[in-house]
Parts: sequence; C-alpha cells; structure tokens
Amino acid sequence: MKNIGFLSFGHWSSSAHSQARSAADVLNQSIDLAIAAEELGVDGAYFRVHHFARQAASPFPLLAAVAARTSKIEIGTGVIDMRYENPLYMAENAGAADLISAGRLQLGLSRGSPEQVIDGWRLFGYHPAPGETDADMARRHTEAFLTVLAGDGFARPNPRPMFPNPPGLLRIEPHSETLRERIWWGSASNATAIWAAERGMNLQSSTLKVDETGEPLHVQQRKQIDAYREAYKKTGHTREPRVSVARSVFALTNDLDRAYFGHDRNSRDQIGTHGDVTRSVFGRSYAAEPDRLVELLRDDEAIQAADTLLLTVPSQLGVDYNTHVLESILTHVAPELGWR
Repeated sequence: MKNIGFLSFGHWSSSAHSQARSAADVLNQSIDLAIAAEELGVDGAYFRVHHFARQAASPFPLLAAVAARTSKIEIGTGVIDMRYENPLYMAENAGAADLISAGRLQLGLSRGSPEQVIDGWRLFGYHPAPGETDADMARRHTEAFLTVLAGDGFARPNPRPMFPNPPGLLRIEPHSETLRERIWWGSASNATAIWAAERGMNLQSSTLKVDETGEPLHVQQRKQIDAYREAYKKTGHTREPRVSVARSVFALTNDLDRAYFGHDRNSRDQIGTHGDVTRSVFGRSYAAEPDRLVELLRDDEAIQAADTLLLTVPSQLGVDYNTHVLESILTHVAPELGWR
C-alpha cells in the first residue's frame, strides 16, 4: 500500500487555453479538486508556495478552506519557504488550520527555491544574521517554529492582563497537540535530509535534487531516503518517519491524454542549475499507456522506497481534467503496483 496525493503549484494564466485565469480561479478550483480527490479515495491534497508569482502563495487560508470542506483527506504543503516566515505567527496559523482539519495537516517546509525577485524575503522584513546565509536563516526559522509547536510556555504573562491567564509562562495559541509530528522538510541534498532526520521531521523529496553522484534522479533520491532513515534511527526517534517523492505521472487512456502528454519531451532526467551555481538533476515525467506506466514506475527506486507519492497536477487544465488524471492512476495503475 502507498499513500497517493496530488501536488498543485497553483499556476494561473490569462491565456485563452487556461482553465485557471486568475488567483480566484486557482484558489476555488483547488478546493473543488480536493473535494473531488477525497471522493475518489486520494490520500492527500498538497499545495506549493511561491511568492511574487502567479501561483499559490499564502497557504493557510487555502488549507483551512479545504479542511472545512473535506473530512478525510490529508492537507499539506510542498513546500513553504521558511525564509519568508515569522515562526510564531506561522505557528498560530498552522495550529488553527490543523484544528479545523481535526489533525489532517501535513506541513512541508524548506529553505526555498530560486524565486521571481531578488532576495524577496528581505522585502518581507527578514534578514540573515551576521555570518548567516539565507538558507541558514530558513533553518533558524524552522528550528524556532518546531520549538513553539511543542507547546511549552515561554512568554512571561502580563501581571494585569485583559483576560485571566493560566498559571505559568504562556505558549502560542491555538495549539495542536500532534502537529509537531506532521512536519516535513523538503530536501534537495543528502546533508539536509540528515538534518531533517535529526530533528524528527518527515522527508519530502521533489523532482529536483542536487546532483551529488551523477546517477539518475530516482537512484540519488533512493540513496537520500536511505541516508535519512539511517540518521533518523540513529538519533533515537521512536515514531515511524514518513517519506514522500513527487512525480509528474500521466496515464494515457484517451485521445485527450495523448494530445496533452503523448508527445512529452521530458521523458528523461534533465541537468541544470539550482540557483546560480549548484548543478542539479531534474526528474523526468512519466506519460504512457497504463501497462507501460506500471513498468516504468516499478523501476523508479525512489517511488518504491517512499511511502507517499505526490502526483503533480497541471492546474491550468481545470478540475475535471485533473480529477480524470487522478482517477486514471487509482484505477489503472495503483492496483497493478500493489498500492491499492
């Protein structure tokens, strides 16, 4: 068995060919897709966060709205750029969204990716401390976020408060008792995967990774997952960790599928740069007839090693088509691989 979710980047465009032509379209269609996915038996609805872009950006209103309209599906991010976040305010938002969802929130965090503007996090008011990089700052924000999620009091109460306080130091409210166990780190390298394991976070590995060995993406990711799990075990955490990978996967079951993806040119890994200098490997797309797709996915070592597969969906093709994409995987592919 394997958890299967969708991951939406939330793109919108004014193009006549786009079914999502505005931010309002993307937000409302994201809610509708999550509802449809839950009805199909999909396990998770995940959303990417990109600032200064015509994509999803502020996750918590969307997560709370999806939580209020669904009852079973996991609701998550993949990922929130922690360079932009106030850890305490984020803990309030996350606690509220998780309580609305009755404990279904799965928050993926990371140090961020190349973005639309220069040092956009500075425009949000965040600056690395002396000697820090922006990646260091993101990890510092994450450490602070994890600390306050534990629920321990740390703020000295006002002796003359507006409302009565409980005894002792005060914590961030609203507080979710179990959310700390459902925090994921989006890692592009083996070293940061180990860093996440040492802090008891789950692991998200996407369709991009720092090229550390020259091997195909799925092999490097499987080795990353192995390193993560070994580090997690050595650190002494007792909870079973979770690992997800993201892939673009399309079962070609009708003429429309073939028109959209039958001539996919991303059928091999691509080599590029992540940021200015880091050599990275970008994962291939999988688009094939269902029987061939089963063979291809069976050979993907990272998919086999992970407990959760996030299927990236083309948001501009609309809710109906993306529902079809998910249903095709659940119906024609997942059972043949033993995932259902």
